[in-house]
Amino acid sequence: MSWVGWLTEAVVAFNVFVLVYFLVLNSIYLWLFLVSLVEVLRFVRRTFFSDYRQIMQSEMTWPISVLVAAHDEEKTIVDTVRSLMMVNYGEFEIIVVNDGSTDRTLRRLVEAFDLRRMDRVYKRSIPTEAVRAVYGSLAHANLLVVDKEKGGKSDALNAGINLSRYPLFCSIDADSIIEDNALLRVVKPFMERPNETVAAGGIVRIVNGCEVRDGRVVKIELPDRPIPIFQVVEYLRAFLTGRVGWSALQSLMIISGAFGIYRKQEVVEVGGYSRYTETEDLELVVRLHEYMRTRKRKYRIVFVPDPVCWTEVPESLKVLNRQRNRWHRGLVRTLWDNKRMMLNPRYGTVGMFAFPYFFFFEMLGPFVEVAGYVVVILSLLLGILNLEFFLLFLGIAILYGIFLSIAAILLEEISFRRYPGWLDLTKLVVFGILENFGYRQLNALFKVKAFWDVLLRRRSWGKMERSGFREARGAAGGQT
Repeated sequence: MSWVGWLTEAVVAFNVFVLVYFLVLNSIYLWLFLVSLVEVLRFVRRTFFSDYRQIMQSEMTWPISVLVAAHDEEKTIVDTVRSLMMVNYGEFEIIVVNDGSTDRTLRRLVEAFDLRRMDRVYKRSIPTEAVRAVYGSLAHANLLVVDKEKGGKSDALNAGINLSRYPLFCSIDADSIIEDNALLRVVKPFMERPNETVAAGGIVRIVNGCEVRDGRVVKIELPDRPIPIFQVVEYLRAFLTGRVGWSALQSLMIISGAFGIYRKQEVVEVGGYSRYTETEDLELVVRLHEYMRTRKRKYRIVFVPDPVCWTEVPESLKVLNRQRNRWHRGLVRTLWDNKRMMLNPRYGTVGMFAFPYFFFFEMLGPFVEVAGYVVVILSLLLGILNLEFFLLFLGIAILYGIFLSIAAILLEEISFRRYPGWLDLTKLVVFGILENFGYRQLNALFKVKAFWDVLLRRRSWGKMERSGFREARGAAGGQT
């Protein structure tokens, strides 16, 4: 057989593999969506009658330490702290950790909240870079600001854990805003099953385009630029049809670093956040699963779809590339470091289902997707691409993705309705279709590049340029 014949057979075989791969992947997506649909509707019915005021006033409600790791966050840090001060919760403290910022982050905090240097004795349960100073305020008794040498986000959070006083801690990104009742909603699993719940996360939504006044989102709107709108659809699909489903299957592998609550005791026992990863949230949750399973302790890690955290996302492809590169590098390293969990019945559904899914589909999926498009083009050039195969590939790889995106948008509409206008809903549906023709493929290329960076041992957080929150029209003075 000639080399052309061998190439033709290889291309045909790979085409069949890609079709089967996408069929299995999208079938898992569909299954997760159906599980999520049932869980979200059940959650909405249950929470309609919930009395969060009772949780807030109860003496049994656990106090929370809210940790904010900040590095060069002068544009958003004051609004973030103000939003935290206004949450409806009984007893909580706010600990902002300034991780070696080179901008005016610390100065803005000192000026905005009248901070003074103070002496604070604490136990270094987790090793961190040196703490230079601790600041407090007479006007805001529950606010603490820690100034330390730069050690990265994980190191900053570990410093916050060391200084925290309460049994639960909540990690919040410095470019994020949480809603009034967010803590009450996300702490509910700890109140329902206090001996088992070790971590819980809430949904993250995109603040780009929304109007913010005094640390509160006062008007919800879609962003003006296409890149953030694509991410709105992406986040809805990831949270409402992904994490809800994984949580229901007791296999949740990640709680967003932008908004998650943890029981401090277990986090200290596993050594805190790892400094040797780009995705500290994923790495910590996987390590908690491993720790609790190997010790045969009954536990649960859950996702709650309603507590909302609003966060700023990249508005340019350059910054998006940096973010997705970092995320995928973190995924690769976490899966590799914990490979003993792969298909290991000792780790239950996490080891037998979630871990293989993330390995074969989330980690290796971008390679298969990019190669699939290349081989389809090669098949066309070789004249072996028939119409039936092309339509089947299009249906499985593209149309299935469109269906899942629109399904996530409709699930959002029938359950939470954060985007009440028909114009917004229509725009989301249009972008849910358009993301499959360019945006998704770019993300796949970003992840392929990230895998190559892991092999070359490249490590970089990458600067995330911030635009800052959009001030509400008529807001006096702008940001402090």
